[in-house]
Amino acid sequence: MEIKTTDLCDAHENKVSVCSPVFRRFGGARSFHGVISTVRCFEDNSKVREALSRPGAGKVLVVDGGGSLRCALVGDQLALLAQKNGWAGIVVYGCIRDSEAMAEVPIGVRALASHPLRSLKRGVGETDVPVVFAGVTFVPGHCLYADADGVIVSPDPLS
Repeated sequence: MEIKTTDLCDAHENKVSVCSPVFRRFGGARSFHGVISTVRCFEDNSKVREALSRPGAGKVLVVDGGGSLRCALVGDQLALLAQKNGWAGIVVYGCIRDSEAMAEVPIGVRALASHPLRSLKRGVGETDVPVVFAGVTFVPGHCLYADADGVIVSPDPLS
């Protein structure tokens, strides 16, 4: 189903939260949507890999990387893993890497920037907790919609 965040905002103005326009598109899917699952980590993507290794069932993984621009939390291999496991997309408040290869993976990916350095692997982080960035609170179980015009969140599915 093709979604348009502009139409959803018009139809559900009092129900949606709109992210600040800080994200760039990196994945092969132009738009995506799904139920939110979260990871909070800082310069360590161990919990991101754990989450994407599980069945995604059309969900969107929202990664609060603290806005770090010092290393990447998701690369093309994790994007491929997510696509294989049925995730609809990934939103990273931080960086990705392997951007050219990631553009070929048919999954939605939004992040602040690309960075060539990989993250640490210490197993540190939290999963499925509310996270706040880009002016929005991302709550596990709420719904995220992303397209060329932006990223929006709603407590309930929208149509």
